Amino acid sequence: AVSGLANPDKVLQFLTLNANWSPALLFTMATGIFVTFFGYRWVLHRGPLLDGLHLPTSRLIDRKLVAGAVIFGVGWGLAGFCPGPAITTLASGNTEPLVFIAAMIVGSAVQGRMTR
Repeated sequence: AVSGLANPDKVLQFLTLNANWSPALLFTMATGIFVTFFGYRWVLHRGPLLDGLHLPTSRLIDRKLVAGAVIFGVGWGLAGFCPGPAITTLASGNTEPLVFIAAMIVGSAVQGRMTR
């Protein structure tokens, strides 16, 4: 919330490359990448802190991965939310992301059925 990732207007300012473009979220993402880089190193050398954590083993970039990334990006661009910040926004009392979260749940259920 402090970074602005829970504010769809701020996210759309970042995703729209025009005169109103705001690089603020770039710093938030860079910080997340930095923390994740060292977090993965920790887990790879010492093991996960939580039972049941499964790290990806495939390095293959296939159609499913690219299609999922495109769908995620389009959804993020259209709604101004990604999953974590959408849930955070609900905690603030804002009901704007309800449709997004409902669509995310339905999409996850459909994907789960398709892969079985």
